[in-house]
Amino acid sequence: MYKRCCDFYMLLVTEGTDFGQEFSGTITSIYDYDEGAPCSTTLPGFNSLGLMITYFIVFVFSIVGNGIVVYVVCYMKKGKASTNIYLMHLAMADLLFCLTLPFWAVDVHSGWIFGNFLCKLLSGFQEASVYSGVILLACISVERYFAIVRATHVLSSHHLLVKVVCSVVWLVAGLLSLPVVIQRESIHAEDLGQNICYENLTGESSDHWRVSISVLRHTIGFFLPLLVMAVCYGWTVVTLFHTRNQQKQKAMCVILAVVLAYILCWLPHNIIVLIDTLIRGGSLEVQTCETHYTVEVILKVTELLAFMHCAVNPVLYAFIGEKFRNQLLLVLYKHGLISKRLQMAYRKSFVTSAGSFRSRSNSATIAESEMFVL
Repeated sequence: MYKRCCDFYMLLVTEGTDFGQEFSGTITSIYDYDEGAPCSTTLPGFNSLGLMITYFIVFVFSIVGNGIVVYVVCYMKKGKASTNIYLMHLAMADLLFCLTLPFWAVDVHSGWIFGNFLCKLLSGFQEASVYSGVILLACISVERYFAIVRATHVLSSHHLLVKVVCSVVWLVAGLLSLPVVIQRESIHAEDLGQNICYENLTGESSDHWRVSISVLRHTIGFFLPLLVMAVCYGWTVVTLFHTRNQQKQKAMCVILAVVLAYILCWLPHNIIVLIDTLIRGGSLEVQTCETHYTVEVILKVTELLAFMHCAVNPVLYAFIGEKFRNQLLLVLYKHGLISKRLQMAYRKSFVTSAGSFRSRSNSATIAESEMFVL
């Protein structure tokens, strides 16, 4: 969704050059006013190899973590809480996202070498996975609000409703990704000496289109879900604060960790993308090449931080929960990877703490104990 291949280069092409053409013109649009020379199309001192390796590391951790989440949730034949269904779809969204990372890793170091079809397909996958992931996070916060704050009992048709909601989320995410799929193309950049995967916007409406897509990404892809999460988790924290049980502090810490991780991973990148959009649209004037270099470096760093969120999710939404760890140990035992003694030791510890917790809890906190997230 936020892959911005060679945006800095596109700022430097000759004024009036169509984005759909090969970029054979000289660089005349942005100058270093101190020296009177055009800016370089490459970032001075930028280590593309290190960034590529980091992408692959995030890919490996995300594949392993989210793969385990999907397998454990699917392994449960009964008693699947509605939150766990959301959790499985969230892990699937993160898996879809991380499957694109090796291609972007190669692109960072060597340019786009995978052709026009994969440029469109993988861009669509990335866009859809980010939209679906963030909307699912909002759905989880709403689910926890009704389960804990409203103390809503699970209805027999509730699971069907959750599956319908997840299907709608994927459909909406797919529709929101269509503009990128249509506009993104593999283009040869002669000054860079390589191909780039970029949104091919031409004509007088190109600036309007770019701004519209940016507004869509910032509202539906970040700020609106963040507002939903802030409201729902805010009420949840207040409710837990007024309950009398020994585990309320841990539950509150997990909720805060969930929201903070999302903010820390995505807010910096959304802010710098907004600044970059204003610069490219002419709303913010930049006088020196050094400033452009700084903005581009921050874009790449914050983009990597945002990409890391797909690897953090399994820790925050699964491995931090005792019930999930217990279920994971059961799966490992069934496959002969751990001994019965180790599996039962952890299970006894979980059952004891959970039983003691239920004896002191009201219906809202009982609902809380029956999920993986908290």
